[in-house]
Amino acid sequence: MQYRQPRRFGMQAGFTLLEMLAVIALVGIIAVAVITKVIPSFDKGKYKTGKIQLNTLAQDIDNYELDNGSPPQQLGDLVVKPVNATNWQGPYAKESQLKDPYGHDFGYQYPGQHGKYDLIFYGEDGKPGGDGTNADAGNWQ
Repeated sequence: MQYRQPRRFGMQAGFTLLEMLAVIALVGIIAVAVITKVIPSFDKGKYKTGKIQLNTLAQDIDNYELDNGSPPQQLGDLVVKPVNATNWQGPYAKESQLKDPYGHDFGYQYPGQHGKYDLIFYGEDGKPGGDGTNADAGNWQ
């Protein structure tokens, strides 16, 4: 008969508390480094999306103008037929397309100061003026 030696609790394989804390600290440092690189890129991507939406909405306004002879009085006319639009073939846009990626309304002026109409994306802050991701973009630029 073979004799088995009893297990000792101090000899079991595993990680010490110090090793676990070191791994958690390293994961935290890596996570912070990745987040600080990704978040600015995300903001830039949202801003570029807003400029693309501006161009798409300008095309929708142009389509409205082709059908009705003049640009709409307000952006809502792209979604719901106005009374004075005799040849309205819409909807030309969805309600959700009238807001930028940040949830702000696009600026619209008819008649415009830069052309037949002015369509403006106000950037992240949703206010006129600004730099970086707060900078304005217009359909005339």
